[in-house]
Amino acid sequence: MAKAHLTRAMALGAAALLSLGGGWLYMRFIGNDGTSLLDVLRTTLFTLVGFWLVWGGVAGVLGILAPPKRIARGTGRPHGMTAILMPVYNEDAAASFSRVAAMNRSIVSLGLADRFHFAILSDTNRDEVAGEEIVWFEQLLAEPMAEGRVFYRRRERNIGKKAGNIEDFISRSGGAYDYALILDADSLMDGATIAAMAKRLDDDPRLGLLQTVPEVIHAHSLFGRVMQFSAAYLSPYFARGTALMQGEEGPYWGHNAIVRVPAFAASCGLPVLSGKPPHGGHILSHDYVEAALLSRAGWKVEVDPYLGGSYEEGPENLIEYAKRDRRWCQGNLQHRRVLGAPALKVWSRFTFVQGIMAYAASPLWLALLAASILAAALPSKYWWRDNETGIWVLAVAVAIALLLPKFLILARSTLGGRNKGFGGTIRAGLSVIAEIVISTLLAPIMLCFQSKAVIEILLGLDGGWPATNRDEGRVSFSTAFAASWWVTVAGAAVLAISTAFASDLVPWLLPVALPAIGAPLLIAATSHGISSGRKPILFTTTSETAPAPIIIEQQRIFLSWTQQGPALGEPAAAGTAQVHA
Repeated sequence: MAKAHLTRAMALGAAALLSLGGGWLYMRFIGNDGTSLLDVLRTTLFTLVGFWLVWGGVAGVLGILAPPKRIARGTGRPHGMTAILMPVYNEDAAASFSRVAAMNRSIVSLGLADRFHFAILSDTNRDEVAGEEIVWFEQLLAEPMAEGRVFYRRRERNIGKKAGNIEDFISRSGGAYDYALILDADSLMDGATIAAMAKRLDDDPRLGLLQTVPEVIHAHSLFGRVMQFSAAYLSPYFARGTALMQGEEGPYWGHNAIVRVPAFAASCGLPVLSGKPPHGGHILSHDYVEAALLSRAGWKVEVDPYLGGSYEEGPENLIEYAKRDRRWCQGNLQHRRVLGAPALKVWSRFTFVQGIMAYAASPLWLALLAASILAAALPSKYWWRDNETGIWVLAVAVAIALLLPKFLILARSTLGGRNKGFGGTIRAGLSVIAEIVISTLLAPIMLCFQSKAVIEILLGLDGGWPATNRDEGRVSFSTAFAASWWVTVAGAAVLAISTAFASDLVPWLLPVALPAIGAPLLIAATSHGISSGRKPILFTTTSETAPAPIIIEQQRIFLSWTQQGPALGEPAAAGTAQVHA
């Protein structure tokens, strides 16, 4: 932990120094004709959002510069009993249950069936979907050694959402298990990885939670493939840097992680916040809180960015992403209610602040933009005319903070031969550049969606927990327009006001205003995929060039099931003897 504390101090120091230095330069540039309260406000906003901008880059640079350190992978036969939990909520039952089938086959092939059970925990509230779950559960029972090891139960009352679903299982059945591997409905994990994680808990009695870094797979749309490439090519280095700072007080992202059941049961009872949602009620972003509670109780919470064989799927368009992000925003803002909880580790509190700022930064950027337009509209505030070099220095500094980690990752991957799995160096390089371009175009749109989410929450509007539509891909222009017309209006208003009152600022606002104006077109265009049968040129990942056996097996099972249909009679009703509790 001493090394983690030193790394944290260095990272925080570097981010603070760079952001304060940037704020000092910014004040010098804008205050050449005297410092006003508006100048102080803008400088404060610039420094604050600049810190979080730099902080993200620091984690990436740390991960790039750190020598590869593969944490000892647990080997041998696990001794503890593990329950593999898959919560589902109005999901595609065939897809989710086929993932369970593939993981079960992988574990059975390793001769470890007696160490692992599966439990599908349904919170589905649509009867037609529940009926499909029963049908595909019966199909699942026909899998190798599934009888007596694979269980399904559906809750009548969806209390506490996913966290409540897990808590219900732990309280009712957790005594039968030493460990619980917690998944999402779109999670897929290799049997060898699952076994290694259980063995790690066997070998380290202080380890309370071990988190993997999932790789996104099966993306088809342009939006989805950009996310998939970023998660596979860029994210591992950011995760390594984050792991160095977090040490034994690491993250928990709510899925693809294994927990020690007695520790989880004793430490992770979640409070129900006073008041109504969105400020009160059940905590939506429960995972960060559970990690903090484990750390408070003295358990190690670790992330292993080198442990492969962990996969998930992502949204295929920006609208679905924004729906999920809205829920995360509400959950993260709830964390301000637990910041003062007694005996939490300092790093846990900082993690809460970091999660809050991940969303609060968006309206702060908009506030900085509004203040800059106002300042430019005031007499004698044409600071960029007299300080043209200064504004370019700031622009380049911001670009470096955003882009340097990505190009360093490209350089290291080129030197280390890693690009081979991503289509070669040329294709990997073009993919990085394309990812930067597309992310830059979509960033103003996401900034608007996140700002809207924060404002809605502050106004007391509850976003709830909408079901994830994992199959929703292509979006029509009319659908995109219905979801984002207000972004277009906001972008046009910013451009019109700037043109009328601060024309010198217009060139600097175009990279923000134009993508916002074109939001419906960008959302619709990025939801489209490549033509059927064509091999993608950009955003190739190792899951495509050399797919893991578990990925191939799950696809084969899913296609077999959906093409042939379940080999069953009439579906049974939920609650019959066919449903195991």
